[in-house]
Amino acid sequence: MRYRTVLIEAALITAAALDTFIDMWSSAPVSVVFGVIGCVILPLRHLFPRTVFALTLPAALLEAALVGPFVALYVLATRSRDRRVLAACAVLFAIASAAPSPFGDEPVDAADTLVYLAYGLGTAAVPVLLGQLVLTRRELSRRIEEIEEAKEHERVLHAQAILAQERAQLAREMHDVVSHQVSLIAVQAGALQMASAEPATREAARTIRALSVGTLDELRIMVTLLRASGTTELSPQPTLADLQTLVANSGIAAELTGEPAPTVGTPGQRAIYRTVQEALTNVRKHAPGASATVELWQSGPHTGVTITNSRPSRPALPLPGAGQGLVGLHERACLLNGVLESGPTPDGGYRVHMMVPLN
Repeated sequence: MRYRTVLIEAALITAAALDTFIDMWSSAPVSVVFGVIGCVILPLRHLFPRTVFALTLPAALLEAALVGPFVALYVLATRSRDRRVLAACAVLFAIASAAPSPFGDEPVDAADTLVYLAYGLGTAAVPVLLGQLVLTRRELSRRIEEIEEAKEHERVLHAQAILAQERAQLAREMHDVVSHQVSLIAVQAGALQMASAEPATREAARTIRALSVGTLDELRIMVTLLRASGTTELSPQPTLADLQTLVANSGIAAELTGEPAPTVGTPGQRAIYRTVQEALTNVRKHAPGASATVELWQSGPHTGVTITNSRPSRPALPLPGAGQGLVGLHERACLLNGVLESGPTPDGGYRVHMMVPLN
């Protein structure tokens, strides 16, 4: 790929040099200097497209060199959506190519100049249109990727919702059926323990009753856990150690700052991770082109995270969504005796703030 890039740059410089010097109207130093500048500056067109375009115009005016401005204008059109800037550059290109050279030998009347100007405008329109076409294709490709990522995220959320529904149903069955049956066993065992006169039978009944009571306690814990796991994930549970990877692979310009609290419990780590995951997903879906900052912090017996994104640089697509992401995060924070706050910022961005106890 590197050699290919070098060959392309060398070919462009060669073409611009041939266009400029093969049939020069004048050997004046100013023509030679601007001709050389217009050629050697082309490799910098991707870094400074406007500057490179401006530096190629003198060669077009003095020696009717069109390759350099053409290439520079094309690159500028692939980087900008500002129609006023592109129109102004196209007009400058046409004027530079149509205006009589100061070193020309033959006089040119106004009618010929207008004809040349019309041809120049037509020529300038070609790189502008091609560049805008390439830019549109790139933006569509990025948006298609965003849509696919959003759909995948929605599929995961749907699977999690189905799993949560199944767990809730299982919890109800365990509470309504299994707990009821075990309670009856404990009651019957207690009655047998009190009514039997044989020591062996009473001891067996006592053991059955003790085991039944222990089983009821375990069932209550399991039912509570099942009902509280509405957002249980299908993959291994993440921790704060996975935040750096999450931020790096978020697909947006995101930065992770701060250090995680060393004593935060596993549920708190999971809540912070899911908050960051949901917030970055929302930035990618609803604020395309925006950057985000993920700040970990600790204050006394509490720790948390604040995710702030900047103003989007382009309109967001109407992507499908259940609208339950922040609701689920709020419920998760409440289960941990924490707080979740979210809302727009004064500069047009958005902020999500979660605080949970260390333990």
